[in-house]
Amino acid sequence: MENLTSSVEKNISIEREFRTKDFFLQWEWLLLLIFFLIHIVNSQLSPYYLNTYTLLDATMTFLDKAFIALPMALVIIFGDIDISVASTVALSSVIMAVAYNAGLPMVLAILLCLFIGLLCGLINGLLIVKFKELSAVIVTLSTMTLYRGIAYIILEDQAAGEFPDWFNFPGWGYIKGIPFILILFALFAVIFLLLLHKTTFGRKVYAIGNNEVASKYSGVQVDKIKVIVFTLAGLMAGVTALFLTSKMGSTRPNIASGYELDVIAMVALGGVSTSGGKGKMIGVLLAIFIIGFLRYGLGLVNVPDQVILIIVGLLLIVSVMLSNLNKK
Repeated sequence: MENLTSSVEKNISIEREFRTKDFFLQWEWLLLLIFFLIHIVNSQLSPYYLNTYTLLDATMTFLDKAFIALPMALVIIFGDIDISVASTVALSSVIMAVAYNAGLPMVLAILLCLFIGLLCGLINGLLIVKFKELSAVIVTLSTMTLYRGIAYIILEDQAAGEFPDWFNFPGWGYIKGIPFILILFALFAVIFLLLLHKTTFGRKVYAIGNNEVASKYSGVQVDKIKVIVFTLAGLMAGVTALFLTSKMGSTRPNIASGYELDVIAMVALGGVSTSGGKGKMIGVLLAIFIIGFLRYGLGLVNVPDQVILIIVGLLLIVSVMLSNLNKK
């Protein structure tokens, strides 16, 4: 009996040891380390970097696209991808501007912008569940061309804008010294974090990513969840269009070009597996600020955009390699 008790206690001790090691080997800890290293390096590159006001203002330069990364994490967790989000941003922004210039009140134009984003996402979701023989890449590649093409048909190569003065507030405004965009992003981040990790809906997203067929036969409404998530991605693209247009003061059909790649890089760096079923929202949030502050810090010392792209690409490659080594 004593031997049995001793054996059980030994097994429990070993299990706790493995759990402790697993906790400290989580990808998010490495991201946190990278986050602090980037601040250290940036502070050495520029004496103006490590300042509370500077860091808060820096968030206004990259958080507009970060709204899309939140639902994109869900899309990739269940094994799909959406590369039409940047075109959705462009179309939503163009229609908002044209509608306002045609006489629609600005508040209604903003609601129209969000509705167009939601509608584009809904169309993506319906096409993906309707034509199952086509992958999400093919479907969203097609709608990417379609949405951007419609934006060009509406405006051609012209710009539209002349918005009211108060419309600058979403992109450049403050509430008690904190950028409005940061406050709103924090609110959405909490919502999506709870949605993914604390609800039945989130558990179903993970289940679909691990095994879509088994999930379907287990009673999970796979098609319905996919439509909802792609619709959320479209809606967040509409939010991005709102903030980006506010920052620019006008819009063109070519705005947000390359945003889809930036967003996917944020999600991948955050530890979300492109094969589906794995990833945490906290990792995505850390990756958003890692890439954002990296770009901002290098921009302060006039590093060319092409060099910044190379550095971000190398960071992404190294992080994926380290992630795979960690799993092994």
